[in-house]
Amino acid sequence: MHAVTPDTLDGVVASLAPAAQRWVEANGYTGAPGSILSVPDADGGVAAVLFGDSADAPAHAAGALASLRPGNYRLEGFADPATACIAFALGSYSFRTYRSGSEAKEPERARLVVPKGFDLPGARIQMEAVALARDLINTPANDMGPEELAEAARHLADRFGATFSTVTGEELLEKNFPMIHAVGKASTRAPRLIDFSWGDPSHPRLTLVGKGVCFDTGGLDIKPSNSMLLMKKDMGGAANVLGLALMVMASKLPVRLRVLIPAVENSIAGNAFRPGDILPSRKGVFVEIGNTDAEGRLVLADALALADEEDPDLIIDMATLTGAARVALGPEVMPFYTHDDAFAALLAEKAEEVADPLWRMPLWKPYAKMLDSKVADINHVSTGGFAGSITAALFLDRFVENAGVWAHFDIFGWSPSSRPGHPEGGEAQAIRALFSLLKTRYPA
Repeated sequence: MHAVTPDTLDGVVASLAPAAQRWVEANGYTGAPGSILSVPDADGGVAAVLFGDSADAPAHAAGALASLRPGNYRLEGFADPATACIAFALGSYSFRTYRSGSEAKEPERARLVVPKGFDLPGARIQMEAVALARDLINTPANDMGPEELAEAARHLADRFGATFSTVTGEELLEKNFPMIHAVGKASTRAPRLIDFSWGDPSHPRLTLVGKGVCFDTGGLDIKPSNSMLLMKKDMGGAANVLGLALMVMASKLPVRLRVLIPAVENSIAGNAFRPGDILPSRKGVFVEIGNTDAEGRLVLADALALADEEDPDLIIDMATLTGAARVALGPEVMPFYTHDDAFAALLAEKAEEVADPLWRMPLWKPYAKMLDSKVADINHVSTGGFAGSITAALFLDRFVENAGVWAHFDIFGWSPSSRPGHPEGGEAQAIRALFSLLKTRYPA
């Protein structure tokens, strides 16, 4: 695979056999950013591949190389071969669980000979984490309810010797998780809080909290059918948190890791929570329900309150929380919120390094008035429809006081259409950037 630009193309082509040179000329190949041309050999095989590699190409443009015909390929002349290798791996993913017959078999693929010095073990860990997050999100809700999500978390915890437990059903009320219970009680699939811990208790405490709404009807404020169609992905925060936890444990970072996932299905039944209800919370804050379709922040609030009780060094929560985040930044750039400027600056640096795009949004305190309630301590949704992602973050902020640093990620968890390195479907977002930050914050 020869990386070329319009300026270097002629020199690379001149190194090819005369027949190959004529092929490039006949195809009018110019080396445009992200463009690919396979050059045949005399026997009809592939002699070389030309790839337009320039600063104007998308960060994971090399992911398209994973779709080349089967064979062994090596990189030549790439400005950033490590990123190209990661992109190639990201583009090699496919989800075939629900295919039958010959379609169920993983097809033979192009294979990349990684360059000398490339961290192959580290890359494998990251790609396994990405595949885990994608697989969990892509699994339909009939096979990925709260119990199945708990089993996936248990499997991961057992693999690394973590201590695992769940609080399930009516036990949520006994253990003081009233909002998790309220959101999930209308489903025939019992709500639960998934909880596992790993690592030396003397190490800095890192707590990951993931929204695990395995399907969201919207509750009594029911979603229209077109909005409900993708709601199997509403546990994308939990899926990404499990992917990040895998990277932390497999890499043996010196932290005391805790993972908390409120796993529920937001359903409709006679006992469903209602608009106008006032719910108690673990923190003692009374919450007025403005819309039952904003359930994610309710279950996160109880989990965050529990996380905060340990005074951890760092709390990271991830959730497919608001459509407003997508309106603001689209499906590829993930907003995050934190009070800590140093954390935000380092994360922005790491996100750029690993091409995992993030953008800091403000915890704009004057907007907290949009959450005022006339009958309770707070309403969980804002009035007027403005600043939906910010006000959701401000609501969660109410439940974190003691952590050294708290960061909230309002992710999408989905690629709406295929692009290089990112097949359509469930997506891992922010976790590669976060892992890069964690390796710096907690060096081995």
